[in-house]
Amino acid sequence: MGNQLGNICALRATISAVLLGFSAFAAEPNLKTNLAVTSPLPHGPGLAAKFPGDVGLRNDPQVIFADNFEAGGLGEGWDEVGNQGGKVLSLASPGADRELGQRALRVEAHLGQDTGGGLTQWFESADTVFVRFYVKFAPDCDYLHHFATLRANKGLKGGDRWSGFGGAGLKPEGGERFSTALEPWGDWGRNPPPGRWNFYSYWHEMTASPDGKFWGNSFAVPAAPVIPRDRWICAEFMLKHNTPGQPDGEQAFWIDGVLQGHWKGFNWRKTAALKANALTLESYFTDRWTKHATNVVWFDNVVIARSYVGPSAH
Repeated sequence: MGNQLGNICALRATISAVLLGFSAFAAEPNLKTNLAVTSPLPHGPGLAAKFPGDVGLRNDPQVIFADNFEAGGLGEGWDEVGNQGGKVLSLASPGADRELGQRALRVEAHLGQDTGGGLTQWFESADTVFVRFYVKFAPDCDYLHHFATLRANKGLKGGDRWSGFGGAGLKPEGGERFSTALEPWGDWGRNPPPGRWNFYSYWHEMTASPDGKFWGNSFAVPAAPVIPRDRWICAEFMLKHNTPGQPDGEQAFWIDGVLQGHWKGFNWRKTAALKANALTLESYFTDRWTKHATNVVWFDNVVIARSYVGPSAH
């Protein structure tokens, strides 16, 4: 990761060059423009730069939640563990290419037997929420269906904490849920697996699909590089809440400290009580384009924060 940080400026210049003139698209375009080229959002080193190896990062007042999987049992510190049959999740060596600790979360999905699995954490939200994590896809990892999802629920207790879950194909009403997910996007087999990074978003002003249902709208960067396999990647995404009923919400994502996508103009919610307050980190396989029988993904150094985190320092 040290070399990646050293090349931030060059990488950003490259991304900016290929992004210029491209706008976000979905199965149905929602006419929001990718502002990454001229965005004032930070990039490169961030909050994590003060904490080499992320040591002590969880104690920073800007951090809401953090887990580097170095201590405790499987899923300890998380609220929900999705580990079907006890054979999907494990704490394993991150590999020789990893410089941040001795353990990572390993997710092994078995096509036709399970859909993979992952972890969910509810948290006290903020006006703007940043989610940073490291990820590595196995050399033969195929297309995924869902990945890292930030969900808005009406509250943190009882049934309110589940209001943002479910609802696939249905348009949110604006007071019970919205969500956005940073995911690899295969573009119906056009992108080599696992694909290119993409937002998959549900909110009450989303666009309908040709079948009349409301599947997540896509915010992709068609000219961005295909996601590499067999190496660690620092992924981070941001959601800014809107003033209830007003289109002043935002979302953005960074890869290895390079801002690849930034979109404004979201009316995420109609009520202030609805907040992005649950993160599901998962490797979920059901897509018809997936052919490989076993698909492995590793996660590490997960952070939920109130400000930009950036890649880990060394």
